[in-house]
Amino acid sequence: MMDNLRTAANSIVLKIIFGIIIVSFILTGVSSYLIGGNNTYAAKVNGQEIGRNQFENAVASERNRMQQQLGDNFSELASNPNYMKSMRQQVLNRLIDESLLDQYARELGLGISDAQVKQAIFATPAFQSNGKFDNARFNGIVNQMGMSADQYAQALRNQLVTQQLINAIAGTDFMLPGETDQLAALVSQQRVVREATIDVNALAAKQQVSDEEINAYYEQNKGNFMTPEQFRVSYIKMDAADMAETASDVEIQSYYDQHQDLFTQPQRNRYSVIQTKTEADAQAALDELNKGADFATVAKAKSTDIISARNGGDMGWLEAGTTPDELKNAGLKDKGQLSGVIKSSVGFLVARLDDIEPAKVKPLSEVRDGIATKVKQEKALDAYYALQQKVSEAASNDNESLAGAAQVSGMKVVETEWFSRDSLPEALNFKPVSDAIFNGGLVGENGTPGSNSDIITVDGDRAFVLRVSEHKAEAVKPLSEVKAQVADIVKHTKAEQQAKVDAEKLLAALKEGKGDEAMKAAGLTFGAAKTLSRTGQDPLSQVAFTLALPQKDKPSYGIGSDIQGNVVLLALDEVKAGEMPEAQKKAMVQGITQNNAQIAFEALMSNLRKSAKIKLGDLVAEQQ
Repeated sequence: MMDNLRTAANSIVLKIIFGIIIVSFILTGVSSYLIGGNNTYAAKVNGQEIGRNQFENAVASERNRMQQQLGDNFSELASNPNYMKSMRQQVLNRLIDESLLDQYARELGLGISDAQVKQAIFATPAFQSNGKFDNARFNGIVNQMGMSADQYAQALRNQLVTQQLINAIAGTDFMLPGETDQLAALVSQQRVVREATIDVNALAAKQQVSDEEINAYYEQNKGNFMTPEQFRVSYIKMDAADMAETASDVEIQSYYDQHQDLFTQPQRNRYSVIQTKTEADAQAALDELNKGADFATVAKAKSTDIISARNGGDMGWLEAGTTPDELKNAGLKDKGQLSGVIKSSVGFLVARLDDIEPAKVKPLSEVRDGIATKVKQEKALDAYYALQQKVSEAASNDNESLAGAAQVSGMKVVETEWFSRDSLPEALNFKPVSDAIFNGGLVGENGTPGSNSDIITVDGDRAFVLRVSEHKAEAVKPLSEVKAQVADIVKHTKAEQQAKVDAEKLLAALKEGKGDEAMKAAGLTFGAAKTLSRTGQDPLSQVAFTLALPQKDKPSYGIGSDIQGNVVLLALDEVKAGEMPEAQKKAMVQGITQNNAQIAFEALMSNLRKSAKIKLGDLVAEQQ
């Protein structure tokens, strides 16, 4: 099984790329036997172990994913033990589900052939350059995953088998053409309505309210009339980018002399190899080469390393750190020199030293601009940190103001206007800064100024020192300040109630056939007919599609509210069968079947879990 892939996994190429290391899996979903070898486990699923290493690496992978997605915000989440406990549980649940799916797929006899695995690898866009499989890209990416080619192939096989199972479930749901047409007609249905609007604002203008009503509403709803907590802040901002520095010729030369390793490319050798299973095969290949045979031709014909053989045995350029000991110890010193037969952990080798690129140091002229920029940056950072120290000491020694800090820094103190938690000035909109302002530590008693802050650093080599110069606590606004606002609210509330009562009376009259007289008395008329669709998101469209179907020449009626909050009487005159374009109909069916398939898949997972024997490892169980 998997002869080609196993041969590739045992190749000298992959040995170079992976090195002799203990791999740590990043990918999740790899069967536990790839991890096994000890008695600890995170969970057992029907006797199949999910190794502790596999679980912890899956947790680390999830942490990395969340860190990349959330950035600095993840640090706050990660400091919450309940969140991290929940995340670990979610990862474990995912691994358990993968094991259950893997077992179920094997129970059904699902399988993926070696050819399908190979085809999937070659067809993966990440492994391609210019639309063709690129062996170097494959090696590099798999190496970053911390896996060997054989392990990657097995992980991919498991993934493909699971996907085959999921596709089988997802492909079982369907809709009959008649069902599709009926649903499409229902979804695209239109309703023709007329509206008569009771203007709530006009009614509110006619309302009378007493002081007792105003006082009662105010007392019951004081929480709606709050003045938010407010701050005024004084601050000094320091920015390394503002530290203009120069780089002299002497400084540039000194940096270049002290950092020669940064500008030196180590010696590189280029090798070609032929890998065989037996010593006799290797000797036969060496004999051909000694008789003048072309190395690339022999490698393509006889090397069992399918990766390097495809390139005529060429290994590419190798530095000392990536060169296997077998090649280092082969005694190859000169270009074109052939080795003897080399015994290795992957079989037997014949190697040739194709080329040597000596170590070389880039000249100063070539790297001068980069060094100048680096020197300026380092000097700016030194000045920036020295300034921080001075400002910190001055702010600490004079804790009653920022005057001392301003004097030693030569910078101006900036004063903000009043702001609340929801209106932090843009210049201070950094989480460490907002935390310092709003956590209460810089506020004095009874709103008096507090102490100066410590140095607060933020991203981009910037820092602040600040103080809360004035503070107002959250407070209920006095009735005298909001009386007019409360009166308007009470009037509007009374108007809404009256509008609803009037609408109910009119609705009853309309249903009794006495609507014309009642509508005239109320000064209302139905407007021009308009067509509403089921997909309309406005409140009246939603109400229109709840009304009973109209009888011949006899509308059905209902009550709703428009976006402005007015009460509206609706007359439903006609229901029209809509038409749905085929493309939209197809998308609708696809969405429904996918949703049904998801429900079926969740039901499958629920049944698999209910019937499974799942045992948590001791350490994992303690963390639940």
